[in-house]
Amino acid sequence: MRKTQSVIVLVLGLTLLLGALPSAAELQNIKIGGELRIRGTWWHNSFNTRATPWLVGPQLRIPSVLMQRRPIGDAYGGQNAMSFWRWNERGADYTLVEQRTVLNVHARFTEQVAAFIELESFDVWGEDFRSNYITGVDARANSNDDVEVYQAYIEASEMFGQPLRLRVGRQELVLGSGWLVGNSSAHPEFRGLSFDAIRLTYTGDSYSVDAFWSKLAETGVIDEDGDIDLYGVYASCTAIDDMTFDLYWLLVRDARAIKDTNLGLVGEWIEDWVGLDDYDVTNLHTVGIRAAGQLNAFDFEAEAAYQFGNAGQVGALFVPGVYGDDGADFGEWAANLELGYQFDIAWQPRVYLAGAYFGGEDNRDITFWQWLNPFLKSKASVSFNRLFSNKVYSSLLDEIGALSNFWTAQAGVDLAPSERFDINLNLAYFATLDEFAHPIPRPIYWRDYIIIFAHPFSFWTRETDSELGWELSLKLVYRYSDDLEFEAGVSHLFTGDGLTDGNYSDLNGLVFTGGTDNDDADYLYVQSRLQF
Repeated sequence: MRKTQSVIVLVLGLTLLLGALPSAAELQNIKIGGELRIRGTWWHNSFNTRATPWLVGPQLRIPSVLMQRRPIGDAYGGQNAMSFWRWNERGADYTLVEQRTVLNVHARFTEQVAAFIELESFDVWGEDFRSNYITGVDARANSNDDVEVYQAYIEASEMFGQPLRLRVGRQELVLGSGWLVGNSSAHPEFRGLSFDAIRLTYTGDSYSVDAFWSKLAETGVIDEDGDIDLYGVYASCTAIDDMTFDLYWLLVRDARAIKDTNLGLVGEWIEDWVGLDDYDVTNLHTVGIRAAGQLNAFDFEAEAAYQFGNAGQVGALFVPGVYGDDGADFGEWAANLELGYQFDIAWQPRVYLAGAYFGGEDNRDITFWQWLNPFLKSKASVSFNRLFSNKVYSSLLDEIGALSNFWTAQAGVDLAPSERFDINLNLAYFATLDEFAHPIPRPIYWRDYIIIFAHPFSFWTRETDSELGWELSLKLVYRYSDDLEFEAGVSHLFTGDGLTDGNYSDLNGLVFTGGTDNDDADYLYVQSRLQF
């Protein structure tokens, strides 16, 4: 299939823009703004390494020799179980100071025509300049990719005399509360998230409808469709005072080619005949509903979503032998709920209860009879995909908003001792929904070594514990002025047995969470933020 869909959408967007813009546009005003955000962070007993864990990569926890013929599908290790976490006191802690610098310009030409350009630079202190004082030679000083175009779009309003707005270009997409599609503003890793997109917004008296298309990845394939695209329609109604009701549909279409083998003309014909190595285009559909609002002293937010469609890109990871699961499908629910009540007394305390559920499955074990079957077909484990979530449920377990195959229950209180000072205290419990079957006997971790009793009986397993742990968090915010605020927070994770042995909950259920011990972990940060 040729890449016609993307071209049609782009041409349509440009045609609408050109047809709706006035024949001449003169610059009326320019606004300059930005943000400077600096944060020091410390992770204790959590990440494997002092170096940036997401760049260095995970470490081996369970070797493939203990899991032969099992469909493990680890996103980083294939048949090996890999983990970014250690949960012990023996390794070095992960510490760094990060800085995000953002500068934007908003140019308005007429009441209906504007442009917005925003530049972003993300840096880690101690990098990107000459710091090798011994020899004076430091390759880090030659970095040339610090500044990125974070947003750059054209905006046309009141198109064709209707309350219709068009944005074309790189832009943030924050849908609702950002539960599934956001700008990463709540992540401990606080680099922003933007999309190359075309977005139409129709706004009525008490409702709005958004429709958008975004190019997530361009493969450069000319003769066939091999790109990744995001489509969506998001409708919001505010007909009831202090209430919002949303309905939405999202589609991630991943048309990259998947091949388990390349056997030539005869071999490929045989595979087609027996139905092997036959992956369809991945179509991840997400439909959801959201309600949020306030009623007297109560406030609430509730959202639920269901995913369905072909999951070939996930199924291709599960290759215990030669072939992956070309019949894998999405089919999980997710929900988020929070209910709060604010007391009209000193410090304005607001107490709340919250919970979340992200469906997942773990089909990584095999029975004795399956182990005997030489024609055993791979079975993928497909959990709810968090997409581009803003929501972070834990600074230690969910630091990039990709924890899945889990549920959590939380309770907390917000306090405002003064107009400039806020306090939040939160207690959360985390558990896996579908547990991993751990090999017997369990590997022994000693220093940097893994000691195993190797055997071929991969059906010999035991189910790990579902409890990931309890997390207690405290956050303090001080607004020094309308532009400058300081923030500090600390979290302590009481590590559960489900983390010690490990479950597949990390990175949308495709990465192992197991450590080498059961020590508790901590997260601490101090931050300053200036907006202008």
